[in-house]
Amino acid sequence: MDIKSMYLTELETFIKEKGYPAFRAKQIFSWMHEKYVAKVEDMTNLPKNLREDIIKFGFVTIEEETRQVSKKDGTIKFLYRLNDGQMIETVFMKYSYGNSICISSQAGCRMGCKFCASTIGGLVRNLTASEMLEQVYATMRLTGERISNIVVMGTGEPLDNYDNLIRFIKLISEEKGYNISQRGITVSSCGIVPRIYDLAKEKLSITFALSLHAPTDEERKELMPIAHQYTLEETIKACKDYFQETGRRITFEYSLVKGKNDGEEQALKLAKLLKGINCHVNLIPINPINERDFKRSDEDSVEKFKLILEKKSINGTIRRSVGSDIDAACGQLRRKHAVISQEESNEV
Repeated sequence: MDIKSMYLTELETFIKEKGYPAFRAKQIFSWMHEKYVAKVEDMTNLPKNLREDIIKFGFVTIEEETRQVSKKDGTIKFLYRLNDGQMIETVFMKYSYGNSICISSQAGCRMGCKFCASTIGGLVRNLTASEMLEQVYATMRLTGERISNIVVMGTGEPLDNYDNLIRFIKLISEEKGYNISQRGITVSSCGIVPRIYDLAKEKLSITFALSLHAPTDEERKELMPIAHQYTLEETIKACKDYFQETGRRITFEYSLVKGKNDGEEQALKLAKLLKGINCHVNLIPINPINERDFKRSDEDSVEKFKLILEKKSINGTIRRSVGSDIDAACGQLRRKHAVISQEESNEV
């Protein structure tokens, strides 16, 4: 395990085993997680031999490959290069309540959701906790802005990388580190049911968001392969149990696809499905991708859908569209880079 992925107690043990006093671990931890430095040589209160050893231990950083900046709202989509050359996306967004970041949890994805560019090409590998942390730290270094809200909703399925996800959450919220409030962290999942129960037992203060996207098993199977493995009954029960265990309200994400899941009938079915659940529905008009023929629901359909939910006492909001003039859909920028790289390779 690299040192940036270690808890402070683990780092203290590791540093002592390497022949250094335990207090050096606290200094290193502070440099990595409080000051989020990019270079070991910037750790100025450490002796030279220790700084040299830290490089040997494995000091994880990520590099900006490219970025796209929205002229409409200032949203920035970063394409970061990992140490092994893999590319991941991170999105920086400004809101009235503070700065938010959407990070990736995997390089690629194996969930196969039909409207998502992230899953095209499948899963390459999981990200380490340090690679997830570095998306936050690198973005702050590059923008000069502090981040108050984190959404784990970029490329990948967070619960498919469970151990690294939990380690990331605990490290980013560590009092002696970046110390973000866990209430400012949202984890979005397509619904790996056993892991929802595991997450509930962690007793974290995060927001759990389930990607629902359809009100029946049959309709959900058309959009999300995970629906073939876990029924809506099983998935909704897990969400209810999550609320009972944690006291944290569930968010249900519902991506609206024109002519697929955005009709009055679906809205009524959704209201029935979620009746009595302490929840919030986040309506998300999809960002179309070239590889699929799905179209974005029009504004009237989205507003009507929301109104039907409200009449049935289901709290819902329409997600503000940010970055609509850049490769807004998750995985688009990474996919575009991969295609260009392949074309360039073929020309050589």
